Amino acid sequence: MRKFLGYILSPIHYILFGLLLVIFHPIQWICFNAFGYKAHKRSVDTLNFCLVCSYYVLGDIVNFTNKKNLPIGRPIIFIANHQSLYDIPVMIWYLRKYHAKFISKIELAKGIPSISYNLRHGGAANIDRKDSRQSITEIAKLGTRMKENKWSAMIFPEGTRSKDGTVKTFQVGGIATLLKKCPEALIVPIAINNSWKMVRYGQYPLNTFLNMTWEVLTPIEPEKRPLEEVVLEAENAIRKALPPSPLKGE
Repeated sequence: MRKFLGYILSPIHYILFGLLLVIFHPIQWICFNAFGYKAHKRSVDTLNFCLVCSYYVLGDIVNFTNKKNLPIGRPIIFIANHQSLYDIPVMIWYLRKYHAKFISKIELAKGIPSISYNLRHGGAANIDRKDSRQSITEIAKLGTRMKENKWSAMIFPEGTRSKDGTVKTFQVGGIATLLKKCPEALIVPIAINNSWKMVRYGQYPLNTFLNMTWEVLTPIEPEKRPLEEVVLEAENAIRKALPPSPLKGE
């Protein structure tokens, strides 16, 4: 039944999603060029709030839980498992006061209304996965921006999205580069559950009437501990917060 409803509701969602991207592209341009970073960020935050609302057209529900007293004005590296592209608007909106910037594939920085513009001008690190030197340089620049502006970063250390919700082994490299440039950053894990089901049938139809969750977990102070140990602690915390195994059924 959910899949059947997806055939009906997915086109409505896609039309709304696409219209939002087209409408907010010139709004971003005006905000950035006429009023600067703060106005541009507000436009991006508002766009992502609207994008999250478009999930509800499908009957999908977003539950974002943050019961941790995270510091404002201190750089944070948010580490999350990655289940779908639909993870991202949720985190941009709910983590907006922390100025979290993404590490993104450079391909996304071209040709997508609103999204590409924000990736180019909003402070993200756009990396070429085929060029390790370029990737390290871009992530290092983000680390410097974090230190100078008290911004945060969002990183998916699995490297690729999980197609069935299974958490993959976390990679240390990007986090190490950020901490090298911004050693005062706090590590904060986020456990994402069920967003993979939204695209379990591919891009069409999208799945419907899901309960998707994002949970901010206990912060981790890197201090002078081995980074591999810190990242493993974050990975294990996320695994513990998720169901024992991906739910294959509806």
